[in-house]
Amino acid sequence: MLSKVPGNLPPHVNINLIRKYLNSGNLARARQLFDGISQPDVRSWTVLISAYTKNGWCKEAIELYTNIKNSGKICPDKLALLAVTKACATSRDLAKAKEIHSDVLRYRFSSDLLLGNALIDMYGKCKYIEGAERVFADLRIRDVITWTSFCSCYVNCGLPDEALRVFREMGLSRIRPNPVTLSSVLPACSALKCLNLGREIHGYGIKNRMGENVFVNSALVDMYSNCSSIKHAELVFYSMPQPDVVSWNVIISAYFSNGECWKALNKFQEMRNQGVKLDIVSWNSVISGCVDNGKAQEAMELFRQLQQVGGRPNQITITSVLTACTFLECWREGKGIHAYIFRHSFMKDVAASTALVLIYAKSGDLKMSNRVFNMMSLKDTVAWNTIIIANSMHGRGEEALLLFNEMVASGVKPNSVTFTAVLSGCSHSQMVDKGLSIFHSMSKDHKVEPDPEHYSCMVDVLSRGGRLEEAYNFIQKMPVEPSAAAWGALLGACRIYKNVDLGRIAANRLLEIEPDNPGNYVLLFNILVTAKLWGEASDTRKLMRDRGIRKLPGCSWVWVKNRVHTFVVGDKNNHQSNDIYKFLDEIRRKMKLAGCYPDTEFVLQDLDGEEQEDSLCNHSEKLAVAFGILNLKGESSIRVFKNLRICGDCHNTIKFISNFVGMQIIVRDSLRFHHFTHGTCSCGDFW
Repeated sequence: MLSKVPGNLPPHVNINLIRKYLNSGNLARARQLFDGISQPDVRSWTVLISAYTKNGWCKEAIELYTNIKNSGKICPDKLALLAVTKACATSRDLAKAKEIHSDVLRYRFSSDLLLGNALIDMYGKCKYIEGAERVFADLRIRDVITWTSFCSCYVNCGLPDEALRVFREMGLSRIRPNPVTLSSVLPACSALKCLNLGREIHGYGIKNRMGENVFVNSALVDMYSNCSSIKHAELVFYSMPQPDVVSWNVIISAYFSNGECWKALNKFQEMRNQGVKLDIVSWNSVISGCVDNGKAQEAMELFRQLQQVGGRPNQITITSVLTACTFLECWREGKGIHAYIFRHSFMKDVAASTALVLIYAKSGDLKMSNRVFNMMSLKDTVAWNTIIIANSMHGRGEEALLLFNEMVASGVKPNSVTFTAVLSGCSHSQMVDKGLSIFHSMSKDHKVEPDPEHYSCMVDVLSRGGRLEEAYNFIQKMPVEPSAAAWGALLGACRIYKNVDLGRIAANRLLEIEPDNPGNYVLLFNILVTAKLWGEASDTRKLMRDRGIRKLPGCSWVWVKNRVHTFVVGDKNNHQSNDIYKFLDEIRRKMKLAGCYPDTEFVLQDLDGEEQEDSLCNHSEKLAVAFGILNLKGESSIRVFKNLRICGDCHNTIKFISNFVGMQIIVRDSLRFHHFTHGTCSCGDFW
């Protein structure tokens, strides 16, 4: 408990005591002294506001200013307004920033240069360009700081072309840029890829003895990198006598942006070897760079190293690592990171929470995915898109459509990805009329023009709904060139609905567009075999052989005891292979007793009946499901993943197994998730 401080001291004694406490780091004591003053003076007030901001307590600084001002005890002067302006700039609180600007106008400081510069900087950090423009217009005198802050404000607000316009006006006004000006305007050149102007600024910097300024050089490295001039970026970096951590971070990011992943990793290691003190930006640069360049395994290893050295990940780190977990399907690591997010109060971060929504959905846990989404206080377009995609891939089209309507009602504007996700949900749930309604609303109600992917989705909606002729006519009338996805959707539906004529047409177009895709040949072969058109089916097989096309081997995997167990067709390398095949033989026997016989339509080889049955029994997804069940340790479900579309016989068998063992089996194939429960599947036998 703090002891009492003497009251009714002279103002000069108060300010000296407050400064003494602040210099010793005792902010609470300084505040107690200030609160005990019956008539506080503006100097003490200003010093305390600045101290709160300096210690990272910007909210408290703004509250102190507001409370004392509203009490009428003190009328703010220029320095008090300057102190609270800096607090608003640091906190990025736009509502408070506007209030402070109003106070500046009310107390007639609108033309004060020092305050004007601070207000422009404040609005730049709050990303509110209109406020900065008003302040700039009110200033009668403008110095280099004014122009630099104004340029920086446009850059922060995502208006690089306007930043360059202001930079040119600055030159016309005969104000000489300083190093801060150059480091502020170079990001605009970077964003617009204005290499020539960037070079001119580089030349100006050298001519005016700014060539060794670390901030200018870091901005130059970034500019050259974004303008695809990595050699110049390297020259600038190596010309620096002693690069700081920012410069190292920039060159590492430059290599990643240029696709030179190993150079970036080597540079990061060199940075560590030279004893450069790494900050969280260093780790984020290399972790996110690995993820963006498809090096998810390396990203995970770097994340472990960050933890080993005692580094504290932030929201950017977490989002990158969750993306890596999704790529690698490291679901357990994803859950661990979820716990970290919860412990460190990162749940308010939209990007990290959205990444969690996706990782749970892709792991097969849609319930948890929806739960995380519902806990999010802020939801942007990407978050809404992610949860709609999650429900669509799990075959919950009605829920996807409800979420879309909620998104629109909440005022979040849907984009191109949104409609792809919603139409996919309509497709998987055979909601044809609703899909058509959504498609026609795109340009009419939401001002989003359909692209080839949307047209392909609409073909899929019509095809899965059994309206094959309508789908074919839709393809013919499309204003864009029909893609392989559109013809592929029609071909897949022709297999389900056994439409040979349209199947031939779709297959012929696909064999022209993508002649090396084995899936198209297999689908056509299955359609012809089902129709007992043995000659044409044989010709399809021969065409595959002549072109050297081989069917992509099926591969399935399942997580058991913190390990991934992988299976291929006919796999006997697992230590429990004998038990797996005994289990599947027993299942096959019980299926026959129940009147369910193997569907040999899905066997591509020329085998007799018994051999065909054996071939079906060897499919990788069945082996993975059997292994998962044999190693079940109190879990209520198993999740199996496959690289190809699940075949019809495996689909029927897994339905039977789910009823036989009385548990949920979740299988993700190349198209969607299948939830098998009590002998039925969530796809309704259409996939």
